[in-house]
This record gives sequence, C-alpha cells and structure tokens, in this order.
Amino acid sequence: MPAFALATPEGGKINAKDLAGKPVLINLWATWCGPCVVEMPTLDKLAAGGLRVLTVSQDTTGQVDKVKGFKAEHGLAHVQMLLDPDNDLSFHYGTGVLPTTVVYDAKGKEVGRVVGAFDWTGADAAALIKAATQGGA
Repeated sequence: MPAFALATPEGGKINAKDLAGKPVLINLWATWCGPCVVEMPTLDKLAAGGLRVLTVSQDTTGQVDKVKGFKAEHGLAHVQMLLDPDNDLSFHYGTGVLPTTVVYDAKGKEVGRVVGAFDWTGADAAALIKAATQGGA
C-alpha cells in the first residue's frame, strides 16, 4: 500500500499506517464521473458488511462541499469519504481512469485492482474480498 495522508471532509486525517492490520478497499472516484456515481451504492453496501471502504475524491475544486453533498444526496452511510485535491493516489496508481479500485489484505498487499465501474455486490467482488480477508489473516 502506498504511503499517503488524506483529509476527511470534516477536517480529520487518515494515513496509510492507520489502516494496518485490516483489509481495505480504496476507490478513486469523482462526483462528475457517471460510472462512479452508479458504482457508489454497491461500495456502500460492501462497507455495511464490515470491510473498510475508503472512497477518495479526485474532484479538483470544491471537494469538501461536493463530497459532503454527494454523500448526503445519495444516502451513503457506510463508506468513508476522503479528499485527494492533488490527485496523488491517482498518479500513484497510474490508470488515468475513474473509477479505479484497489483492494489490500491486512498486510497491505494489493490483492486485486479494478479499473472501471464494477458491481461490488456480485460474485466476482465476493471472490476478491475473500482473497483480501483470507489472504491477510
């Protein structure tokens, strides 16, 4: 997992080291990205099941208001939304495509990557999450 320090819309910070010891899914998205908007409710359902899901906004202006508004408008109660105003994670992952999602096991090892929209409630997602949760045990 890359080293990072990202802000929450409420003004807090999350560091990569804060995630040690548990599987995590990191999703790069933007409020203007149609496939991201479609995918977000499936990520929220996944997070409701107990997996730590971090959605990292790649909006470049007005992130705080856009992210807070998006979360409220779409009733997203379980995903944790973070801000990446300089798009550092996007440059790190190097896909140039939103959404991009990377799944890590509890040891911080990447176990899967999905570029483009994905149904996180489907069988393929379940297999990827199983690899993350069992691979890092």
